Amino acid sequence: MKQVNVGFNRNFKEFNECKKRYRLAKGSAGSGKSVNIAQNFIIKLGDPKYKGANLLCVRKVDTTNKDSTYAELKSAIYKIYGDKAGLFWQIKSNPMELISKVTGNKVIFRGMKDDGQREKVKSITFDVGKLTWIWIEEATELYEADVDILDDRLRGDLSFNPFLYYQITFSFNPVSATHWLKAKYFDIKSDDIYTHQSTYLQNRFIDEAYHRRMMMRKERDPDGYRIYGLGEWGETGGLILTNYAVEDFDTSSDRFDYMVNSQDFGFNHANCIGEVGFKDGEIYLCQELYVFEKDTSEIIQMAKGKFQKRITMYCDSAEPDRIRMWQKAGYRACPVKKEPNSVKAQIDYLKQHMIHIHPSCVNTIKEIQQWKWRKDEKTNTFTDEPVNFFDDAMAMLRYSIEQERKGKVKLKTFRGGI
Repeated sequence: MKQVNVGFNRNFKEFNECKKRYRLAKGSAGSGKSVNIAQNFIIKLGDPKYKGANLLCVRKVDTTNKDSTYAELKSAIYKIYGDKAGLFWQIKSNPMELISKVTGNKVIFRGMKDDGQREKVKSITFDVGKLTWIWIEEATELYEADVDILDDRLRGDLSFNPFLYYQITFSFNPVSATHWLKAKYFDIKSDDIYTHQSTYLQNRFIDEAYHRRMMMRKERDPDGYRIYGLGEWGETGGLILTNYAVEDFDTSSDRFDYMVNSQDFGFNHANCIGEVGFKDGEIYLCQELYVFEKDTSEIIQMAKGKFQKRITMYCDSAEPDRIRMWQKAGYRACPVKKEPNSVKAQIDYLKQHMIHIHPSCVNTIKEIQQWKWRKDEKTNTFTDEPVNFFDDAMAMLRYSIEQERKGKVKLKTFRGGI
């Protein structure tokens, strides 16, 4: 077999060589941690030295693996093996699986969003070897009990190959300093734990446009920059919304009083669409579409079959041309009328009503966890103005409650229309 050479980021050298049971990659967005982890796993799984090793990739919601862990690992295969990838790896999409043709080692993908999925994880077996490695991407999405279930799966005799070892790899952007991950793995010293912090500044592949965007954030939102730019733990002070729960729930239309679509337009910053249900005065975010640098025509194609057309879609009024494009595509798109102090009025309404967020809405979860009031650096106190950055999902959420906030007549809607 021809030797494979990969140019890893030297910042991750110690991380890649670590064999401790728990290795945690905490880092800013764009730090390259997920790309590095994917390449590290593909190299090891394809190495005869590690024959008998198998990898389980986990996200809170199983389907989100497709555009994260599965996509990263598949990209790593093509980057490492090039046009010979098919000779070394079998890539399956349904169900998602990756199998090394050299070692027989396998990669599988699962979720932990409900008891049913947790039970399936408990019964995982492999035809060859054992489950030795677990990669938990966006680890802050999981409960501590979820990780305990996964941890219990790494057990048994590995003497059939002395090079094998058990390990859970965590990768995530840090959130609140009160998160259980910090207390369990970062605030204690243990021979079983290795922690690593990375930032986008250490990623040589970051483009100038991204760097400028982060500098803008550093200026507008210093606290947010420390979290999403430097990979540091966040503080909970100044959070705008705390009245929310991330939980699995039935998203069927007929369980709600009515539903709406809502959209905040973007290109360099995110374009975010949400489907929101209302029931007994409470707000339910059922799904999201969150993309960067996509034309409206591309986003319309991405939304096809995903978002209902016969319910109102509230949109940013600053983009009438885009609204017309959505209307031509068959959506009931209409502008949200911006009035004096409307943002504050929308926030006041959101703060007074329970918000339920489906676990699949990972970008909304990230935003709501760090959406803050602007801090007056002179007085070190928070103002009543929200930080106007990394708030695209929050704008979507604000637009969604217009009908509810203004007390308009509500119609019962269903996915087939009304």
